[in-house]
Amino acid sequence: MSPAYVLKRIALIGYTLFVVSLIVFAITQILPADAAVMLLGENATADALAAVRVQLGLDAPVWLQYGRWLIGVLQGDFGVSMRTGQPVGPVLVEALGRSLLLALFAILLMLCLAVPLGIVAAIRRGKATDLGVSVTSYIGVSVPEFVSATLLILVLADWLQWLPATGYVPLTEDFARGLKHLVLPVLTVSIILIAHVSRMVRSELVDVLHTDYIRAARLKGLSARAVLFKHALRNALLPTITIVALDVGYLLGGVIVVEEIFALPGIGRQLIVAIQSRDLPSIQAGALIMASTYAIANFLADMTYAWLDKRIQYG
Repeated sequence: MSPAYVLKRIALIGYTLFVVSLIVFAITQILPADAAVMLLGENATADALAAVRVQLGLDAPVWLQYGRWLIGVLQGDFGVSMRTGQPVGPVLVEALGRSLLLALFAILLMLCLAVPLGIVAAIRRGKATDLGVSVTSYIGVSVPEFVSATLLILVLADWLQWLPATGYVPLTEDFARGLKHLVLPVLTVSIILIAHVSRMVRSELVDVLHTDYIRAARLKGLSARAVLFKHALRNALLPTITIVALDVGYLLGGVIVVEEIFALPGIGRQLIVAIQSRDLPSIQAGALIMASTYAIANFLADMTYAWLDKRIQYG
């Protein structure tokens, strides 16, 4: 992989984030209601509203507001929250860390279960095991997260009382309690991931096992284990890498319902609160941070592609 390609990809990420910043800033400008009214209330006087608009810079032209905001972002300053009066950056970075922790545990659980299930279903194609994995994965994909979350709370938190239903405890504060609070959210978001990825691994592995180079490896006298793990699985997992990279974006932006149900103070929940209160700096920073994480995840997926398959040369 040439350094020029890496620099080109980094430049593309920068351009993508610039476009995202333009779109997000434009959307926040056309949101209904007035930020000053949301901040002071409907009974505020015209003079008070005008003073707040001047203080927040909302009286300036849109292009100037965007320029000031973009310069601040490039300097690491995402602005001050209209709702709390605190700097937006540290709050959202902390919330992002919680969401990434949830995503990390969910992806690790997914890989530990989905890949073996896909392998078993592929090597037992057409048999009862394959049928069982397929039916289970279809059910997992079709059940919405709010339904699976409710069922998990009813069974594990309410009836059996093994786990807390809601709340969040930092792992640095109490590791055991923190893990207990993460189990239900992780299980909820992992169900659909395991179902999706297991089907992907099964489908790709079935195709790879019928290729010419796999037949050649068998004719050379290699054991079934060597053929499966050293040759077939390595290539069958390439599409899975893309799915995992896409899942990172999904886990950051698509688990808002899960964070709400389990009262997990992640970046998705922070963004919902910001939208409800029309906290423009928090909305803009949250969307840009999520887009950055998504772009970096896809970049790392491309790098992993090249590492797993030497035939792939970027340049």
